[in-house]
Amino acid sequence: MFGQKSIMIFATTISPGTRKTTMTQLNPPQRAARTDFRTRDVVNQAIAAIPTLGLQQVAEFLSAMNVPPEVAIRTLVYPDRRRN
Repeated sequence: MFGQKSIMIFATTISPGTRKTTMTQLNPPQRAARTDFRTRDVVNQAIAAIPTLGLQQVAEFLSAMNVPPEVAIRTLVYPDRRRN
C-alpha cells in the first residue's frame, strides 16, 4: 500500500580466529483482512461528504454512526491512506 519493501540486515560475528557474516531479510507485517464492512461503508460515505458538509458535520456523523473515535480521527486526518 505505501510501497512496503523488505529490509536486509547484515550481522557480523567475530570470534577469535573467525569472522562470520549473516544476512537476514525482514518483511513488513501484513495487514489483517478487513472484517468490518459496515464501518468501511460508513467511513466511505463520510469521506465523500466532506466537500459538501465539512469536517465538523462529518465527524458528528461518524460519531452518531458509532465509528470508533480512533478510526474516525485517522480517516478524517489521513483519508488518502485508506486501503481499498
